[in-house]
Amino acid sequence: MKEKIISKASEMFLKLGFKSITMDDIAGEMCISKKTIYKYFCNKEILIEESTATIHKEIHQIIDAVILKNFNAIQENFEIRKLFKEMFKSSDTSPIYQLKKHYPEIYEKVMSREINECNTIFKQNIEKGIQQGLYRENVTIASYIRFYYLLVFSIKETTSSEKEAQKLELEILEYHTRALATPNGIIELEKHILKPNV
Repeated sequence: MKEKIISKASEMFLKLGFKSITMDDIAGEMCISKKTIYKYFCNKEILIEESTATIHKEIHQIIDAVILKNFNAIQENFEIRKLFKEMFKSSDTSPIYQLKKHYPEIYEKVMSREINECNTIFKQNIEKGIQQGLYRENVTIASYIRFYYLLVFSIKETTSSEKEAQKLELEILEYHTRALATPNGIIELEKHILKPNV
């Protein structure tokens, strides 16, 4: 039952927001009593913490699955973006923005988890792109990881509209890729930028 509550709460938080969803809403949606939820979670903050941990795990399983498909480095980033777009398509308000605004302590925990995972993924992607001749060899990888991370998360933290955040994220991905790309990398990037619904 605990897992079912976390799963339903995660889905509702992502769709309608961490602030607006109440324990009553979750209980009503699951056709259980609020008392049942409180048996497992003594307050909403604990449920949000467990939900964000579950969402984090799911996101990184999705990313790992994309990486295993062995796309080239540029396509890999676009495929990951496509999956995120799908995952958050029903959200009106950016989940990260809400978390920072309404639950800053939980937000800090989430971000400290994310920074390590994201830095590893970005580093592997840049190294892969260099090996494939899509990214330039003479780049300071640590700096590019930092630039990309700061750009992506500053958008997530400061843009309340999920739709607007996704539009800006696409522009950041293009900016990041152009900064790293070789002439062959630019050709590969242009292929993805020109696709409809990118």
